[in-house]
Amino acid sequence: MMDYERVLSDHVKALQPSGIRKFFDILETMEDAISLGIGEPDFVTPWHIRDAGVYSLEKGFTKYTGNAGLVRLRTAIAAYLKRRFDLTYDIDQLIVTVGGSEGIDLAIRALVNPGDEVIVPVPSFVCYGPMVSMACGTPVYVETKAENEFRLTGEELRAAITPRTKALVLPFPNNPTGGIMDRQALEEIAQVLRGTDIMVISDEIYSELTYGQHHVSIANIPDMYERTILVNGFSKSYAMTGWRMGYVCAPTPLARQMLKIHQYAIMCAPTTSQYAAIEALQNGDVDIEKMKQEYDHRRRYVVDALRAMGLDCFEPKGAFYVFPSIQSTQLSSADFCERLLVSKRVAVIPGTAFGAGGEGFVRMSYCNSVANLTEALNRMKDFLAEL
Repeated sequence: MMDYERVLSDHVKALQPSGIRKFFDILETMEDAISLGIGEPDFVTPWHIRDAGVYSLEKGFTKYTGNAGLVRLRTAIAAYLKRRFDLTYDIDQLIVTVGGSEGIDLAIRALVNPGDEVIVPVPSFVCYGPMVSMACGTPVYVETKAENEFRLTGEELRAAITPRTKALVLPFPNNPTGGIMDRQALEEIAQVLRGTDIMVISDEIYSELTYGQHHVSIANIPDMYERTILVNGFSKSYAMTGWRMGYVCAPTPLARQMLKIHQYAIMCAPTTSQYAAIEALQNGDVDIEKMKQEYDHRRRYVVDALRAMGLDCFEPKGAFYVFPSIQSTQLSSADFCERLLVSKRVAVIPGTAFGAGGEGFVRMSYCNSVANLTEALNRMKDFLAEL
């Protein structure tokens, strides 16, 4: 008999499963349930983007591309970043990846040696810490606070830095809180990092989804370009989750090393998706604006409804999530979510799935129709009344 406990990697065995998955497993057994848990646009990929993918198949463009991605696509990405965010990258600094997640993985694996520390603000998306651990590094979690609108402050960053700190993950606009880092907040972070060799892995997948102000990248801040690895993609802004298209931008010496990992692990991103992505970048600005306006309408509606039922809710300024406090119920985040799902068939995600600092909060996605949002919020109101 094989002893699989001995065969398996200790690093992998030590990882905890995603806290999000449990609720989706329960949800799949239910009828008439409404999920506000999934972080995926409810819009279908715009037709002109789908059509570009279909056309590439009809023309027989089904072979591998170059490892870093089509030159046409990387050129379009560079033009997009300059046009939308005033960021200048040469195509040799760009790698087209299988979603933004691969870009994060490439950045971490290219930087981290055994024992290196990577600072991860939480609450944040579930992948950062496990990826650091699998690279034999040590994630150092810094809890952001509701009273600071879930921003990372310079003081919090400074307190977390040690001689072993290799990098900072900067996950803004943020999943799950909807918090953002404006230019002033980024200047504060930059002031702490200047004079160090600490890199920034800036996950900007929600950069097109900010409300009331334009997204600013930390790569825009003086002295930060040279230390920033920027990760972005097409999933959220163009409703292209299933196409698995992302990209990573970095100073040339770093991009060369990440490309080696990508060559051996992936070869190249899906060819059909790359052709669709070119169309998205060249003709998709109108699609972004239409979806963003709808998200903004839902965002304001959900925040107002939560406050009306007595839940304290910070106003999110990015992404498509709200992160209300449920501390007034005296239930833990997990208990609240389980009881709401079982009794009212509404799925939301416990804040603890995104780090210990999420206790007392739940994540709700407003990637759903207004009709479903209304029904879910009415059920939640009844649930709170029964408590």
